[in-house]
Amino acid sequence: MKPQWDDLPSNVRATVEEQVGQVLKVEPVTKGLMPGLAARLHTENGGTVFLKAVSTVSPAASLYERERRVGAVLPPGLPAPRLRWSGEVEGWIVLLHEYVDGRDADLSPGSPDVPLVLDTLVVLNEALTPCPGEVPEVAVNLAGLQAKAASLLAGDLPDRSMYETALAKFSLDVLDGDTLLHYDLHPGNFRIDDGKTYVIDWAFAVRGAAWVDAVMLAPRFIEAGHTPEQTEALLARVPAWRSAPADAVTAVAALWTLFRLYKARFGPVEGRDFRARAAEAGRVWVRHRSC
Repeated sequence: MKPQWDDLPSNVRATVEEQVGQVLKVEPVTKGLMPGLAARLHTENGGTVFLKAVSTVSPAASLYERERRVGAVLPPGLPAPRLRWSGEVEGWIVLLHEYVDGRDADLSPGSPDVPLVLDTLVVLNEALTPCPGEVPEVAVNLAGLQAKAASLLAGDLPDRSMYETALAKFSLDVLDGDTLLHYDLHPGNFRIDDGKTYVIDWAFAVRGAAWVDAVMLAPRFIEAGHTPEQTEALLARVPAWRSAPADAVTAVAALWTLFRLYKARFGPVEGRDFRARAAEAGRVWVRHRSC
C-alpha cells in the first residue's frame, strides 16, 4: 500500500510546508506502479504543488534520486514541470514539482494530440543535446531489459526465433550518445493542457543516442491503433528517428517487447493486463520489421 500524506513523519510534512505554505488539502495520486507517495497539495496561498516522496530504504529510492538530479538540470522553458525544491528529510527523499494539470495524451489515429507529442519529442531532442547533467548511460537501463529477455528466451516462448534474430548482432555501444533521454515516454507521461504538452516523470532518464526515445515511444502508437507502417511514417518527422540504425531499432524494439512480456507474466498483478497489451503492440512491430 502506498504511503499517504499523514504517514510522513511530522518533520517531513513541516519541511514541505516551509517550502510551499500550509497544506489545506491533499489529493492522493494513485495512478502508476512506482512505490512512494504522490499527491497534489493545495496550499494556503491558493496554489498547488505536486509532491513525491519515498523512503530512502525503498528499492525505488535510486529512481527518485535520479529524478531529483534531472529536475535540477532541465533547462528553463523545457515542456516539463519545474522542480521547485528537493531534499532528504528523516530518511525520506522529497520532491516538490510545479503541478501541471491536463490529461493523458491520446495517440489514436486522427487525434490532434499525435502531432503535439511528436513535436514535443523533437523539442526534447534538441533542447537536451548535449546532455545537461550527470545521469547513467542508457546501457544501464537496457541491461535490465536484456536480463528479462534472456530469461524468457531460455524458456518456452512463442516467436523465439524472431526475437533471437533481432538480437543476434545487437551491441549496447550503438546506443551511445549525448542526449538526455526521458526513456519512458507513453501516453500517461504526457500531459495535454489547452493545446500545450508537458512531459512528466523523469525517474528513468539516461544519457544516450537521441533516437532511443522515438523507439521507446513507437509501440505506443501501435497500441493506440496505428499500423507499424503508419507509426514509422509518423516518426519520420522526428530527425533523430531518421538517423537511427535499422538493426538497432529492431533490437531495441525486441528488448522493449520482451521486457513487457516478462512483466505481464511475472510482474505485479495490477499491471499485467496493460503490459500484455503493450507487449502485443511491440510484437506486431518487431514482426513487421523482421519480414
